[in-house]
Amino acid sequence: MPLTASWRSEVTMFKNGGGRSAIVWCIFVLPLPAFLILAYFLPMMGILSWSFTDPVPGLQNYARIAEDQTIHLLFWRTLRICLTTAVISVLVAYLLAYHWILGPPARQRLIEMAILIPFWISVLVRAFGWLILLRPKGLINENLIALGIITEPLAMVRNEIGVVIGMVHFMVPMAVFPIAAVMRQIDPRVIQAARGLGAGSVRRFIEVFLPLSMPGVIGALFIVAVFSLGFFITPAILGGGRVVMVAENIFVRMLQTANWGLGSALAAVLLVLVVGLIWILSRIVRLDRLL
Repeated sequence: MPLTASWRSEVTMFKNGGGRSAIVWCIFVLPLPAFLILAYFLPMMGILSWSFTDPVPGLQNYARIAEDQTIHLLFWRTLRICLTTAVISVLVAYLLAYHWILGPPARQRLIEMAILIPFWISVLVRAFGWLILLRPKGLINENLIALGIITEPLAMVRNEIGVVIGMVHFMVPMAVFPIAAVMRQIDPRVIQAARGLGAGSVRRFIEVFLPLSMPGVIGALFIVAVFSLGFFITPAILGGGRVVMVAENIFVRMLQTANWGLGSALAAVLLVLVVGLIWILSRIVRLDRLL
């Protein structure tokens, strides 16, 4: 049944049902928008008001963001790390999704476990786990030195390398799902037709399968970028205070230096970036295909 017809039938049932339907809607439907208003909309309005009123009414906080070179470098660093994380995560996720959808059953189960298990592990635990692995006296450096591959420990923490590694580890499962969702919708008969026309496996992948799966790749890029913009724990632990991103800077300004106005303005700019990315994604890719 089309969505419009279903909606009309629901409206008709609501009108015919009278008071009982109204009670059902109040119990099961209204709590969700009420919760969203109380938990998200009202606090966001408060943050936006602080950005215009603290310390004095005006646009001085946004003027500082527009003029301060340190803040510009902060945003450029955040965008660079987010873009790097998105590209690497999507490349890894594409390989996983390809074998998850088209691989033999045993491989599919193994990849499915590798994708789902990270969701059950706290981001804090994962960040400290990578810190143990990547630090100068960590397991990776000690084993590389023991094997004679390197003579000095590699610098893989307190820099962007460690931050990107930790963020990629967190974001790969998030990138797999939109890619796999699009791959599942590819008609196998199209691939069979290309094979019947004489196309080899590499040509079938490059000229047929890859273009058909690109909506999932584009969607995964935007999804990873949007989630990465708000990363806080992983950069704080693996960056060691040397790789500060926007979210961590907002935390410092609002809860440590009590600069609520500038912190709120930074949060508002970050929100605008996220909404803009989501809007661009909705114009490029049908969101219902990703879902």
